[in-house]
Amino acid sequence: MTWIRPLAAHGPRPCTLVVCRGCCCGTVRKNPGTDHAAQLARLQAAADASDGRLAVRTVDCLGPCAQANVIVVQPTTEARRRGARAAWFGWVLDDTATDEVIDWALAGGPGTATPPPALDLHRIEPPAPEPAKRRSRRR
Repeated sequence: MTWIRPLAAHGPRPCTLVVCRGCCCGTVRKNPGTDHAAQLARLQAAADASDGRLAVRTVDCLGPCAQANVIVVQPTTEARRRGARAAWFGWVLDDTATDEVIDWALAGGPGTATPPPALDLHRIEPPAPEPAKRRSRRR
């Protein structure tokens, strides 16, 4: 995981965009018509200009590879305290979808602002957590 804009060690977290950039997301091989570097640069620029209201980090793989490019919008600390949960979006491949993710996150994201209707078309279910491995008990 790589932080694009470092967060303070303590204190409330801003709305955070978690951007998948692993085996499928962010690769020309999977989505050759998308300028993945420019998309990430736009997300970074939005965070840099946000006065601390937005953070961006990249991860190797979020899981739903068939729906690349995947971006997860995590709520602010305060919104999470009020019960907000992360929103997952797939097929974020063009400027319009990228702009809508940025605009919603800058407005506060999950639990704070209503997402634009077109962004709901990109909403996906997070992958199911893998079951914990059972340890065999030897006697």
